[in-house]
Amino acid sequence: MEPRISLICLGVADLERSYHFYKDGLGLPTTRQPQEGIIFFQLAGTILELFPYEELAADVGPDWNVERAKFSGITLAHNVRSRHEVDVLLIQAQEAGAHIVKPANHTPWGGYSGYFTDPDGYLWEVAWGAFDFNDDGSLCIP
Repeated sequence: MEPRISLICLGVADLERSYHFYKDGLGLPTTRQPQEGIIFFQLAGTILELFPYEELAADVGPDWNVERAKFSGITLAHNVRSRHEVDVLLIQAQEAGAHIVKPANHTPWGGYSGYFTDPDGYLWEVAWGAFDFNDDGSLCIP
């Protein structure tokens, strides 16, 4: 297996609401519209996909259309280049409709981070200080 994640697909309850949160609220780029039934956002090195939850569950197979747990054991992370950007992005997310579940604070690992949830409860961490960036925007982890 090549060391790559091509797509991260989020099953969402309301495609239009999530589209506006990510496109208009967070400013992620896409050429798709909700009426197309699926949204792809081009990120550095991967694609964030939004797909109706029930359709995603059906695609996986029988018995997968179940109520989501509040915490799935997975978080998405967006690292930024400065401490100040953590605060700015958390405010932007909140103004777009996110719920701040952990305000930004200094971390035990020497950085600064906070968490928000998107309209479907997916957890995002916004973090600074742990890693440098490669020229392509990916993290440089020694």
